[in-house]
Amino acid sequence: MKYVIIGIGAAGMTAAKTLRELAPEDDIVMISVDEKPHSRCMLHKYLSHERDEDGLNFVPSDFFEKNRITQAAGQRVEKLDTEKKQVICDKGFVCSYDKLLIATGAESFIPPVGALRTAPNVFGLRHLSDAKAIDKCAENAQKVVIIGSGLVGLDAAYGLLEQKKDIVIVEMADRILPIQLDETGAAQYQKLFEQAGCQFRLGRRGADTVCNDAGEVTHVVLDDGEKLSCDLVIVAAGVRSAVAGFEDSGILIDRGIQVNDYLETSVKDVYAAGDVTGLSGIWPNAQKQGKIAAQNMVLGNKYQYEDRFAAKNTINFFGLVSLCVGKLNPEEGDEVIAREAADQYQRAIFTDNKLVGFLQQGDISHDGIYQYLIKNQIDLSDKKDRIFSLSFGDFYGVKENGEYSWT
Repeated sequence: MKYVIIGIGAAGMTAAKTLRELAPEDDIVMISVDEKPHSRCMLHKYLSHERDEDGLNFVPSDFFEKNRITQAAGQRVEKLDTEKKQVICDKGFVCSYDKLLIATGAESFIPPVGALRTAPNVFGLRHLSDAKAIDKCAENAQKVVIIGSGLVGLDAAYGLLEQKKDIVIVEMADRILPIQLDETGAAQYQKLFEQAGCQFRLGRRGADTVCNDAGEVTHVVLDDGEKLSCDLVIVAAGVRSAVAGFEDSGILIDRGIQVNDYLETSVKDVYAAGDVTGLSGIWPNAQKQGKIAAQNMVLGNKYQYEDRFAAKNTINFFGLVSLCVGKLNPEEGDEVIAREAADQYQRAIFTDNKLVGFLQQGDISHDGIYQYLIKNQIDLSDKKDRIFSLSFGDFYGVKENGEYSWT
């Protein structure tokens, strides 16, 4: 049996390790644009010069040799022929497979604003190659404009602040980290970034650019007419699933490669895991998807992926830690309960007396109970008033209706 994995991120590398454990004698080939595995969560440490390229690798340096895995690095997939079971790459490399896993992740989305898509000093931040390009450009750049204040945008700012760059962050929402945090939680991070020298333009978006004779963006023009002077632009306004090369393969794609509960695509023997699926785009979930996909590739579709219930994000800037689980923003009809103290902020979102979202900032050591409540949709009608002091001890025993099963 020959297993082929496209992508060497969290999902792909976990799948490779699992495949080798389950199929010790079978062939495994890994195809990737990237030369080496690296943690995209740590790219800001490359920008701050806290880590070098090797310091971003999250597997042992001899991983491929030790696990007898053939690596085809620096290869971009041009076409996937699912009838012939072949992966065709841009440099002429063709690889056949019996079972295939697509774990290509996601790519930065650069909006079609002015010269953002063509200028040589405009970058996304998704891969080590992006970080390298930014770092090289930053050698002769002082003024940096970052479009987007999500985790990627703030990671970039955090890294470049270590190099004493002048940074302005543009965000179309009325607060930073709009997907992860509410106004109270976001305000704490904004204050810390401002104290470090960052400026923000909230409720604004890029409308145009001004370029020099070399085609470099010298100013980002906002929708209110303000011109932000810049030597370097980083766009962190969103991502798109990396599905290039798979469009005519017969695989169902809709904002990501569609998979069933076993992480198999609409084409038999082809699986997908990680950001390319559009499922929860966080590191632990990508690893779990990679493991489950590999198990099903070897053992048949026996293992279901069940963690679609909630996103989980941990944020840490300047020593302030936040944890967001489940629904991040309340909808009409939801009930919100919040508690704020000098060093702690907590917010719970309920739908029909069931916890659907939880945010805590400061001490996050007791987060397990809230993840469990959200995942299992426990009725909390008689406990909502104590939501911030609940523990697993509150649920020992079994109710007459069998609602609780913890013993």
